[in-house]
Amino acid sequence: MKRINLFTAIQVLVILFFSNHSAAQQSKDTALQEAKKAIAASNRIYFQAFVKGDSSIFIDRYATDCWIMPPDAPAMHGPDAPLNFFRTAYHKFGLRNGKFITTDVFGDGREYVTEVGIWQSFNANNRMFDNGKFLVLWKKTPKGWKMFRDSFSSDRSK
Repeated sequence: MKRINLFTAIQVLVILFFSNHSAAQQSKDTALQEAKKAIAASNRIYFQAFVKGDSSIFIDRYATDCWIMPPDAPAMHGPDAPLNFFRTAYHKFGLRNGKFITTDVFGDGREYVTEVGIWQSFNANNRMFDNGKFLVLWKKTPKGWKMFRDSFSSDRSK
């Protein structure tokens, strides 16, 4: 039997470690890129719910076990939270359109990712009436990437 010297054994282990690490990193990067694409697609149609007055578009952005945490109000959670939030934003605040500008999305892309960005809200006259920042934890569900925890605040002083 031939003996493998210690140096050769260490080289083999290092090569195996880095090749496995590289493959895992590529898989993570691919998963994160897919999550980013799904989030961008969801964000593109989010405000169409308000343009069309169609709450079903809005509700479909959220996981059934979501929490929506608006400023200066109690958190809304559970399957009725998106509808309740939509009604408040549409009827009480007159939200009719808006815009998300994502500044970062990070995470492993497998179960959860976090999105950070800024938003703008527009009324029926297409005038911006509020703007601020947001932090959303997205969850991968059998129905795709959905907002799981949605927290935002205004940049406007009262």
